[in-house]
Amino acid sequence: MIERVDPFIGTEITDLPEPTGLPATWWWPKPAVGNTHPGAAYPLGMVSACSYSGAYPTGYGRYDLSTEGLPPTIHDRQVASGFTHFQQSGTGAIRKYYNYFRVTPMLEPLDSLGRHWDLDEERAEPGWYAATLDSGVRAEITVGPKSAVHRYTFPRHRDARLVVDFSLGGLSIPYGITVPLRAHLESVGPGVAQGEIVMEGAPLAVHIECDALQWRQMLWYDRRLMPGGTRLDFDHIRPTTLRPFGLMWAGPSEPGQSVELRFGFSLRGVAQAEQNLHRDCGTGPGRFSARRTQTNEAWKDHLRLVKVDTPSRDRQTIFSTALYHSLIKPCLAENESPFWPTRGPFAFDICTMWDIYRTQLPLLTTLLPARAVELGHALLTICEEEGNFPIGYRMARGEDRFSRQGSALAHTFLGDLCQLELPGIDWDWALVHMHNDLRRTYGEDYLVAGLAHPISHTLDLALGYWCTSKVARYVRDNALATEFQPLIRRWTNAFDPTTGLLIDSTYYEGSKWNYSFRLLHDMAARIQLAGGDGPFMALLDQFFGVGADPVKQPGLHPSVEELLAGYSLGRFEGLNNEPDMDAPWAYQYAGRPDRTAGIVHDIVHQQFGTGRGGLPGNDDSGGLSSWYVWASLGLFPVAGQNLVLVNAPSFGEATVSIADKSLEILTRGFREPEHGGPPQYVQSAEFNGKPLERSWLRGNELHRGGQLVLHLGPDPSGWGTANRPPSDSTSNPSTPSEVLAS
Repeated sequence: MIERVDPFIGTEITDLPEPTGLPATWWWPKPAVGNTHPGAAYPLGMVSACSYSGAYPTGYGRYDLSTEGLPPTIHDRQVASGFTHFQQSGTGAIRKYYNYFRVTPMLEPLDSLGRHWDLDEERAEPGWYAATLDSGVRAEITVGPKSAVHRYTFPRHRDARLVVDFSLGGLSIPYGITVPLRAHLESVGPGVAQGEIVMEGAPLAVHIECDALQWRQMLWYDRRLMPGGTRLDFDHIRPTTLRPFGLMWAGPSEPGQSVELRFGFSLRGVAQAEQNLHRDCGTGPGRFSARRTQTNEAWKDHLRLVKVDTPSRDRQTIFSTALYHSLIKPCLAENESPFWPTRGPFAFDICTMWDIYRTQLPLLTTLLPARAVELGHALLTICEEEGNFPIGYRMARGEDRFSRQGSALAHTFLGDLCQLELPGIDWDWALVHMHNDLRRTYGEDYLVAGLAHPISHTLDLALGYWCTSKVARYVRDNALATEFQPLIRRWTNAFDPTTGLLIDSTYYEGSKWNYSFRLLHDMAARIQLAGGDGPFMALLDQFFGVGADPVKQPGLHPSVEELLAGYSLGRFEGLNNEPDMDAPWAYQYAGRPDRTAGIVHDIVHQQFGTGRGGLPGNDDSGGLSSWYVWASLGLFPVAGQNLVLVNAPSFGEATVSIADKSLEILTRGFREPEHGGPPQYVQSAEFNGKPLERSWLRGNELHRGGQLVLHLGPDPSGWGTANRPPSDSTSNPSTPSEVLAS
C-alpha cells in the first residue's frame, strides 16, 4: 500500500476527466482544489514539515485565498522561501495557519532571507519530503511523533548557511500572518539551541541540534548578525514592532556535503522538547535515516490496516492515498496540553469537526479503536477544562470554536464509542459533560424555542440528545434517558411538511437542499414527513439531478449572481463539499439501495483521480478521503448510530483490520469498474456464512469482524428493499448489549 501513496494528490486545482451522466448535473460551489500538502507527516502525529511558499491555506503551493470557484494563483510555479513545520491538511478558511520555525538553506547573504527559490525534483512519500532549490541545495525532511529532522546537501560554497526564522508564522496572503506575542531563544552550546514562541496564545517550545559543529553558530535580529550573542528575549511583540529574528549556522561547504538539523517540539517547555527529540530520534549525529525508516514503518503498519485487490495501479494509488490522508489528523499529543497542567491525552487540529464526524472519526474508530478512545478522552478533558466540546480545536487559545457550523458533533463520536462498548472512558463522567454541553450556545434556543437557527443545528442537537440518551442508558440513568425523549423528537420542527424539506434559514456552505437529506436517527419518520417513499425519492432524484441538464461549474472569481443561480438549483455538490456527503445513502432508507449504488459508483469513479488535481474539493483533514475509503469498500457509517450501511463495493476483495480482528469483504460476479461505466448492484449477501437480507450492519457486528460476501450483478434486485435500516421510531434498541441480537 505505501508504495502506491502519492502525497501530491490534492495539491493543485481539480483536474479530472469530464463528468458524464448524473455527475455532469452536480454543482460545485466551493474551490475545486484539495488544499492538501505533500510534506512529511507522522500518523496522527503532532508535527508535519513541508516547503513553504506562503500560499493558502497550508503554506505550500501556488494559490491565494478563495471561498468559491477556482482559486486564483499567487505563484505561477512551485516555489519556496524555506521549509516550515505544522501544516493543516486539506482545510479551507480556518485562520490558524501555523508554519512555524522556517528553515532556509542559503548561499546568499542574510539580506536575501524571504526570497523564493524555484523547486525542482520534488519527491514525497509518507513521512518524507524532498526538493531541490534552484540554488542547488537539496532538502530532505522526515518527522517523528513530536520531532522533525532535516538534511540539506549543499554544493561547493565558501559561506553556506542554515537559517532558522523564529518570527515567521501563518501565510503571506493578506491578513494571513501570525505574529508571536512573546519569544526567547538561546544558544546552549556548539550545535545546540532552544527557545519558545507564543503564537495565537499557545507556547510552542523547540530544542534544536545541528551537526555542522565546524560552522559558526550565531543569533540574528532584523537580518543583522549578532556575533557573540547567545540569547534573545522578547517580552511583548506587536504586529507593528515585529522584526524577524532567529539563529543561523554558516560555513564552507563541499560538493555533496550534508548537514543535519533536528527539532524536538513541545507545548510544555524546552526541557520536554529536548526529551521528545531524544525519545523520537535518539542522541548523537546522523539521525535522519533511522528516523525516516521508523516513520516509514509506522506508516506501513497503518496503511496495511486496509487491503484492496485491483489490477489497476491508478485505483490502487487513489485508494492508498485516500487512506493516507485519512490518518494524518487530528494531532494526538499526549501530555502536551499547554493550557492545563495534568498529564493525559491531548489533541489539536480537530479541523473541522463538521467535516470529519461523519466519515473520518468513524474510520479512526474502526481501524484504530484505542486511538479513538484517546481522542474521546481528550475531547472530554477539553470540555471539562474549557467549558465546551470543540467544534474546531487548534494549537491556539481563545474562542475559536466555529460554533456557527455545527452543534453537538462530539456527541456523535462519543455516542459511537459508547455503543461499541470500547474500554477506556468513564461514561458517568462523559454523560455529565455531554448533557451540560447540549444546553450551551445554540442549545439554549433549542430548549426554549424547540428549534435553533441556523436550522441545521436543530438536527445536530436532536441527534446529540439521541446519542447522549444512549450513554445514559449505558450507565443505567434511565430517568435522564426518558427525559430526553421529547427533545430527541424536536428534529421535526426543522422541516416544512408542505415541501418535505427543511424550513428557510441561514445555511453554512449550502442551501436547505444540501442539509435536507442527512441520515437522521429517525429516517422512517423523516420519510413519512415528506409524504412517504415516493415523494421522498422524488425529492432525492431532483436533488441528484435525475433528468436535469448538465451545469457549468463556477470559474475564477464567480459573480454573486452566478453563485445565487447555482445555489438555487438545490443540487448535490458532488463531494466538492461536505454538508451532503451522506445523502446518497438516504435512498436505502426508502428501500432503494440500487439508487445508492448508482450514485456512489459515479462519485467514486468520476470525482477522484490521480495526479495533483485528483480531489474534487477540500480534503478537510481527511473528511473527504475517508468518505472515499468507506464508499469504495461498499460501506458507510451512520455517525453516532452504531450503524454501517452496506452496498456494492468498487473492489473485488478487501480486508479491513479492526484491532485484533479483521473483516473480509468478498464479491461474486464482480467486474472492474470504469469511469462513466455502469454500476453494479447487490443481488444477495452473506455475513459470516448466513444470508444477509438487510443492507446494513450494526457497528458491533462490523467490529467483531468476519466475512461479508456480496453477490453482484448488472441489474437492480430486491436485496435490501424490505428490511430497511433501523430508525428510532421503529427498531432502534436502547442499550449497546441489545444490538448483538439484531
